[in-house]
Amino acid sequence: MRKAIGTIILVASMAFAKPLYAQELGVSFSFFLPKNGYFSAPISPFSIRGLGFNLTNYLAIETGGSLYRMSGMSATNVPFSNNEPIVGPFFNLMVPLELILQFGNNDFEFRIKGGGFVFYNFGTKLNNGNLDRALVEYLNWSVANNHFEFDNKIGYGYEFGVEYIQYFNRRFGVSLGANYYIGGADLNLRGSITGGNNQTGIVNVAADFPDSKLDYTGLELSVGIIFSGR
Repeated sequence: MRKAIGTIILVASMAFAKPLYAQELGVSFSFFLPKNGYFSAPISPFSIRGLGFNLTNYLAIETGGSLYRMSGMSATNVPFSNNEPIVGPFFNLMVPLELILQFGNNDFEFRIKGGGFVFYNFGTKLNNGNLDRALVEYLNWSVANNHFEFDNKIGYGYEFGVEYIQYFNRRFGVSLGANYYIGGADLNLRGSITGGNNQTGIVNVAADFPDSKLDYTGLELSVGIIFSGR
């Protein structure tokens, strides 16, 4: 746990620290729509993006960070269906590192983005209601109650997206963006399930899903203000 917290603090401090040659700084309202999850909104001060520098007139490197209150996410590598989220709610800190291909002029700019990201969750809990219903269907029981534990580890993945910026002067602009994230973090769901049906009666069975992962897949939409150093 200490190692995980130390790593995310280091990455976050790198993301939020102002670089020596800043390209620009963006503050945005970003919203996350996870696959098989619940709509999630950011926490003040919303999202800080656009920390980076130009490599050429057409290429740039950017980072930043977003603090989300994730309402719920699903899991992968489990034998049961979880079209409803089985993890959440929790707080989430996500830090991307992107290579930007950019075109435009003094009035507007269009960007194509791609790169990777890391994240860490705080206050993570299982959505036992959705999880129990998924287990009922999987086991063909009438009732099920899980007694699961899980790991809370740093996750990672890759992402890509686009952004349009309309500049009103050399120092100020408004951006519209969309990014798609594909990633995950090890869950290692383990424990037991109590329940049954008319044929089995009430039983308690061990259940371990060591390959289970939090599914950090989804679409991020953002509207932001750009403070440019052009």
